[in-house]
Amino acid sequence: MLITKVLIANRGEIALRIIRACRELGLKTVAVYSEADRHALHVRFADEDVCIGPPPPGESYLDFRRIIAAAEVSNADAIHPGYGFLAENADFAEVCESCGIQFIGPTPDQIRRMGDKANAKKTMREAGVPVIPGSEGIVASFEDAIPIAEEVGYPVILKAVAGGGGKGMRICRDRAELERGFHICSTEAGNAFSNPDLYLEKVIIDPHHVEFQLIGDTHGNYYHFGERDCSIQRRHQKLIEETPSPLLTDEVRKKMGEAAVEGARKVGYRGVGTIEFLVDDDLNYYFMEMNTRIQVEHPITEECYEIDLIQDQLRVAMGEELKYTQEDLKPKWAVIECRINAEDPTKDFRPVPGEIQAIHVPGGPGVRVDKAVYAGYHVPPYYDSMLAKLIVRARTREKAINRMKYALREFIVQGIPTTIPFHQKIMEHPEFVAGNYNTSFLEVHKDIMGDTDLSKVSVTLKRSGENSLKETKKTDTTPREAVTTDKE
Repeated sequence: MLITKVLIANRGEIALRIIRACRELGLKTVAVYSEADRHALHVRFADEDVCIGPPPPGESYLDFRRIIAAAEVSNADAIHPGYGFLAENADFAEVCESCGIQFIGPTPDQIRRMGDKANAKKTMREAGVPVIPGSEGIVASFEDAIPIAEEVGYPVILKAVAGGGGKGMRICRDRAELERGFHICSTEAGNAFSNPDLYLEKVIIDPHHVEFQLIGDTHGNYYHFGERDCSIQRRHQKLIEETPSPLLTDEVRKKMGEAAVEGARKVGYRGVGTIEFLVDDDLNYYFMEMNTRIQVEHPITEECYEIDLIQDQLRVAMGEELKYTQEDLKPKWAVIECRINAEDPTKDFRPVPGEIQAIHVPGGPGVRVDKAVYAGYHVPPYYDSMLAKLIVRARTREKAINRMKYALREFIVQGIPTTIPFHQKIMEHPEFVAGNYNTSFLEVHKDIMGDTDLSKVSVTLKRSGENSLKETKKTDTTPREAVTTDKE
């Protein structure tokens, strides 16, 4: 299908990222925005823009009718959903197609098949991909869950079939917890996803979260771009990602990549996607889920392989055949990404919206910053708290960690607390430096942010003169007033 103008059904840094990719391919762009995003950068840099409603997502970024109407009035012939919001909504993808608008992503059927986690697990099992022991599909009741839990052995985990972001999940260590957890998870899943169905899996103790980036075109070609280790998490939310994983051997990496490709081939997958695995300390790996969209952490794969996943995603949507082979796709760099969020890490990562009074981003060889904020920007309370993604690459993991340390020191945000001091702590932690970490890392090392006086010296932007940098003694420890971005 010929595409000439793309409407971006998203906001923030991913909207800007898509605008840049479209511009390089000669495609026009349309930004949609809520009233809270009237002064956002994606609105400024798109070729056209359309306001789609008030700040709450349900009345703007999640409203099918408003987005389709914006596409029609702007004569957009394609919609890119980015990640989050409607990116994995099969009904929205179906509406786009029924309106003659190309949905830049997989087909509605593929989204449904992989979005239903119980069905996805069944599909991967049929493709020969190792899956976590558990229910064959949906578990209809607590009574039905009992024999399955006893067969695979406690602890088990209940998961919403339509879940994501840690919602509708609960670990159960015995029958009593299973009974309580079943009703809680079902209710939470129904409220969050309009689908109360659950499935059950054996808990893999202290697993590593490793995902493989995939792409498939409409000509029967399927490829993977290696793995991303996403094991530094808080409440199932990723905070730091890196590639290659310090855990995997070349042999296991090859097997996992081949398994991921077979999984994509099984569903005839179109576009970019990710198959996520849980890996134990013995390097046994199990399929967890498939994300049928571009991922937040896609830049580390782009830097590692020197490719543009968004452009390739657009090319696939236009029916082009991918020109590389699996043998062409060789990792070239060690890459790390830190998510910079408007959160206070000393207060259980509480989101803190507010005005960014000043900002300075790092630069230099091997440093990339994907962001959509600026000095004077007001971080709204309605959306995800992520401000930017800091990505560094180097020839070795050790050099990448050192580069990230210096980049974090240069990353300055004034006006609101951020997660930068947390990332600085992680980069200095001997277990992370050694590559000895899994998804329980923050639970085990609860004291990482225990010291609120993280630095004796902080870097601030001068309020007068040339906005130059100077070192000053830290005298105010109030989170809103302190410069939180360069503590050591």
